[in-house]
Amino acid sequence: MDLLEYQAKSLFRQMAIPILPSQRIDNLADLKGLKIPYPVVLKSQVRAGGRGRAGGIKFVENTIDAVAAAQTIFNLPIEDEYPQVLLAEAKYNADQELYLAVLLDPVARRPVLLGSRQGGMDVEGSIEQMQQVAVDQEFSPFYARRLTLKMGLQGDLIQSVSAIVEKMYRLFVEKDLDLVEINPLGISPRGEVMALDGKVTANDDALGRHPDLAALSQKRLLGGLAQERRSPNAPGDRPHSSSKVQQSAEFDPKSQSPISNADSLQLIELDGNIGILCNGVGLTMATLDAVTHQGGKPANFVNMGSLDRYDAANALRDRADLGLELVAQDKNVKVILVNILGSPSKSEEIIAAVAGYLERKARANRHIQIVLRLVEIDAEAVKKRLGQLPVQLASTLDEAAATSVSSAK
Repeated sequence: MDLLEYQAKSLFRQMAIPILPSQRIDNLADLKGLKIPYPVVLKSQVRAGGRGRAGGIKFVENTIDAVAAAQTIFNLPIEDEYPQVLLAEAKYNADQELYLAVLLDPVARRPVLLGSRQGGMDVEGSIEQMQQVAVDQEFSPFYARRLTLKMGLQGDLIQSVSAIVEKMYRLFVEKDLDLVEINPLGISPRGEVMALDGKVTANDDALGRHPDLAALSQKRLLGGLAQERRSPNAPGDRPHSSSKVQQSAEFDPKSQSPISNADSLQLIELDGNIGILCNGVGLTMATLDAVTHQGGKPANFVNMGSLDRYDAANALRDRADLGLELVAQDKNVKVILVNILGSPSKSEEIIAAVAGYLERKARANRHIQIVLRLVEIDAEAVKKRLGQLPVQLASTLDEAAATSVSSAK
């Protein structure tokens, strides 16, 4: 379960992770009682990434501009999701932006710390700067400090950023989370640190131990139901979700090319021979790092984002199929590494997508190797289901990376 930004920052506040003054905006009338001095930034509260590029983040200088901007954002779907809430936040002038994350590798059963000196919207295009530290023993400040040193931080930033990483890790453990991410962590000209955006992914199986997170899950469900109703902030009804599906990225088998638009999966091109399909920024970064560590060269990658957004029947299968088509467009790709962490039901959808994709390619007389890493699956049953299709299963990220590099030679 992905929390919204304002919910994630509520958890950050509890852990004394520095955040800006902010205010939740449920409707346009709330802006007339805004307690934050202008200028402010209004942010769409949806689970999808890329809000800035999609127009879901706007800076405003006064109440009139704020009302107009908020009305636009409330009626702007991002990845088929309309915001039920906006976040108004003080403007912050950052001299530098970092990326930080703590995520769980469920197969290796250990947390991983990630950090990059290149944060913000372009973090996915700066893979070479992403650093990784696996927490393989009892956590201590040593792990956080090691990450900051690998990131190349100097002076007082080593201590201040290490302190943020320690608090992120403590939140990660105390709440049984799958991911804690700050992107970006802003650094002011005076060296002060500030979590400008945050993402938290809760473990669905652990919600019973955390009533506060379970309550947020219920709010998200109610918010989703509210999307089917008339918007209180718009002069007319919002379009039905099916109209947005027609605009979403689809694959045209006649032209053998994807139809791109604002809702398309984003393909980041590199210059190797291994295509990568993952879900989540942290996992994608870790996968790219693992392939490089094994001596391989990624050709490109697609991040499918949170699997929670693919709730409709066959939605995840269709999206995974599109992702496979995208990474295979480059004729230099010799193998595709599919590394997906999700529930057993989500894994079933991925397996079906992989099987369907390879069967279609075989009929077109094009053959490509796939290395597939999923969690909580019956490996023998999956092997039997895939039959003679060119798929190799891997149980760990290191194994998946090593197998991909070997197959690409």
